[in-house]
Amino acid sequence: MTHTMPRATPPTPLTDRRRSALRHALVGIAALLMLACALPAATAASGRAARGADSDTATRRQQTAVKHVSDAVGVVHTMDNEAGMAGLLDRARGVFIVPTYGRAALGVGGAGGAGVLMVRRADGTWGNPAFFDIGGLSIGLQAGAEGGPIALLLLNQKAVDSFRNRNNFSLSADAGLTVVNFARMAQGSTAGDVVVWSGSKGLFGNAVTVGINDVRYNRRLTEAYYGKPTTALQAIDSTEINAQADALRKVLGSPSAPAGSGGKTGGR
Repeated sequence: MTHTMPRATPPTPLTDRRRSALRHALVGIAALLMLACALPAATAASGRAARGADSDTATRRQQTAVKHVSDAVGVVHTMDNEAGMAGLLDRARGVFIVPTYGRAALGVGGAGGAGVLMVRRADGTWGNPAFFDIGGLSIGLQAGAEGGPIALLLLNQKAVDSFRNRNNFSLSADAGLTVVNFARMAQGSTAGDVVVWSGSKGLFGNAVTVGINDVRYNRRLTEAYYGKPTTALQAIDSTEINAQADALRKVLGSPSAPAGSGGKTGGR
């Protein structure tokens, strides 16, 4: 008796399609598994890169803030060469120093420049730095003036409170403050609320009074300097001593007598 082997049934088009679909599905699952394994590593790498970039930015800001404080020391040395300046600094309740103002300051801080505010404590000693940007002068830069260092001597508490109480303000007659051009002050003048000095002769022209516009608290520079979240009030009113500002405190002079004490103003 002869046995014949059963013939294999040739695959039908439907079977081929099912096999093809199964292969595609398996390939898709494998790709998803590979993606699932790679995603955490990619996310971690992206996170590390972002943290690195943030760290680099914070470091640059800190270096910029420290440089502003250091540059302010040189500005005060220059100011001391002016007749009558030592007496004004002794009287000042605060001083705001912009090491570089004008065209040379573009890209450094605000539209006009970034500055360092120092305020006297109740015992006459100088406090810690706080950073502010200034926009412009109400009279504008004089023709041909390149800008340079400027300083604002805050002669009373009203002027200091402009920095303490607001994060965006102006120092001008419109704000109830008299801002006097140091170069135009008469000898023996009792000045006003603020005396503004410029290291560039002729920056303010022949103006007797000047307006400083768009003064803004620079939170990023201040927080980078201290390495923690810091408001303007916290920086100004802090009772801690920031050693990085010791050189600036020293050049600004020894303590004045506290307001209302009737004591003699300290020498510089």
